[in-house]
Amino acid sequence: MKISEFLTDDAILTELGGRLARRRLDLHLTQADLAEQAGVAKRTVERIEAGASAQMSTIIRLLRVLGLLPGLDRAIPDAVPRPLDLLHGKAKRRQRASAHSRIAKGTEPWSWDEDT
Repeated sequence: MKISEFLTDDAILTELGGRLARRRLDLHLTQADLAEQAGVAKRTVERIEAGASAQMSTIIRLLRVLGLLPGLDRAIPDAVPRPLDLLHGKAKRRQRASAHSRIAKGTEPWSWDEDT
């Protein structure tokens, strides 16, 4: 199954748990082996593979043991400056988001037309 924005959170957790289980089996690891190497309880591995949610630090430990940690870098890439920002010397990273950046200048926010 391809993970997409249309899946529910539970469906995504179940898919990720299944993928982790398949990777563990490909490496010929038991749940107990994985748990021991990751420093978590075997029950935690069982729950994650069954699709339960878990703390991010636990997921990171499992990904490290399974050799999947570099995948996080691809999944959540580091923000790079846009080429035009580099050209204009504005290559600073944003620290905050503002409502003004979401609304094009000179336009009114969309609303229902109640005059008709």
